[in-house]
Amino acid sequence: MPGCPWLVLPTFNEADNIDLVVDAARRTLAGAAPDGYRILVVDDTSPDGTGEMADRLAAAYPDEVEVLHRAERSGLGPAYLAGFARGLARGAGYVFEMDADLSHDPADLARLLAAVRDGDADLALGSRYVPGGGVADWGAMRRRVSRAGSWYARQTLGLEVRDLTGGFKCFRADVLRAIDLPSVRSHGYAFQVELTYRALLRGFRVVELPIVFRDRERGTSKMSWRIAAEAAWLVPQLRRGVAHLREPIERAQDVEPSDRIHTG
Repeated sequence: MPGCPWLVLPTFNEADNIDLVVDAARRTLAGAAPDGYRILVVDDTSPDGTGEMADRLAAAYPDEVEVLHRAERSGLGPAYLAGFARGLARGAGYVFEMDADLSHDPADLARLLAAVRDGDADLALGSRYVPGGGVADWGAMRRRVSRAGSWYARQTLGLEVRDLTGGFKCFRADVLRAIDLPSVRSHGYAFQVELTYRALLRGFRVVELPIVFRDRERGTSKMSWRIAAEAAWLVPQLRRGVAHLREPIERAQDVEPSDRIHTG
């Protein structure tokens, strides 16, 4: 039997959101995974006290919540990788990524888990850019930049996934074990692109499910032009950096892409 689902929540200065997002995630996962789940807060020594607040949540709900404190802030990618390693070592069957600022609706965790657990997908993506998905509260410029980033990555890597830069995902644990996580290079915005690309190279089934992304109401965004520039520089290099993962997908060339990548 697969292990229980783990939700990995990286945090840095999310004191305004941590109680709300953990409470909402607990409510959803209690219904979607009645046999058990874990919420892992990965805090990068937040100076606003997020880590201490997460510790109180873990003390109040020891069967559901735990905290991984990292000594320094080294980017979103390394925080997720540390969380993945903890979950896999503890027998996770499914692993979620989700923003801790409530931009992603925790109620959608149930749909993402169902797609992977029921066998429709190996990796379920919460997608802003398939029918039914969207973005709320963004201005026209930010919408154009986000769509352009996904389009650029899609064209550069030759993929059909519409929302390559989104960070709301559910992986079957075997996917994370197969895509050589220790060699992941990206730290920021490109991290999401790299993980999905690696999964596709291994021939895993990827499904995009529509979500509505909402801008944070509390706290400060961690997105910056430096992070976006890193993504633009790294994406073209991903083809060379993951050559060792190509063999399984080359053996599956007789499978049409539409049989491996679905939107819905």
